[in-house]
Amino acid sequence: MVNQPTVRKQHEMRLSAMAESFQAQLLDPGFQELSFEECFSMLVDLEWSRRKNNRLTTLIRKADFQQTNACIEDVEYHADHKLDRTQILRLGTGAYIHDKLNIIIMGASGAGKTYLACAFGIAACRNFLPVKYIRLPELLNELAVASCEGIFQRVMKMYKKVPLLILDEWLLVSLKEDEARDLLEIVEARHQTGSTIFCSQFAPGGWHSKIGESTLADAILDRIVHSSYTITIEGTDSMRKRKGLIN
Repeated sequence: MVNQPTVRKQHEMRLSAMAESFQAQLLDPGFQELSFEECFSMLVDLEWSRRKNNRLTTLIRKADFQQTNACIEDVEYHADHKLDRTQILRLGTGAYIHDKLNIIIMGASGAGKTYLACAFGIAACRNFLPVKYIRLPELLNELAVASCEGIFQRVMKMYKKVPLLILDEWLLVSLKEDEARDLLEIVEARHQTGSTIFCSQFAPGGWHSKIGESTLADAILDRIVHSSYTITIEGTDSMRKRKGLIN
């Protein structure tokens, strides 16, 4: 017979996986052949795994990845992309995040920058590190709205503090001076305290003109370029297209 009071207490303590396993053990005669330690170990392992999986799912959901199925293991190293497998796998471990370094991913539109960035982001989530993905135009718009609503500093704090920030469509269009100042504030706050992945169609040499005001441009580039790994994706066919995920 199932010990209902014990099961109820497990649910009250939010040990739902343990409660399910406990009921299964009581109803399965095969578990009677196992020691108490073996049975209890199985209960703990199942609860631990469920919680880890739930935490990973939550981290991926909160990151707002554009491509939630991207992963380092599925990166394809086509000859025309000229990707360095050793570099990709090494960065996939997330050591650069602990070292507070950045990644610059460059390539033409459709080359697979977003896929690779999301793959790095999901790899970070697997290490249970919070990640935030956002397109730069959306970030700038969010900051403008936050300023009007009086919550600018609260929004800025999140982008300054997240361990890994992924900025897609980086400097696709030229910035206004107030936008450049907002970016400098984020980049300055994250310098040597957090990691950022920049996805851009242009090499850093072309960023200066997109930022505009020379002093702001110098400050932003100085805090990014010298502390970043660089990945250049050659060719134009995206990884997702080659996988048959898009037409």
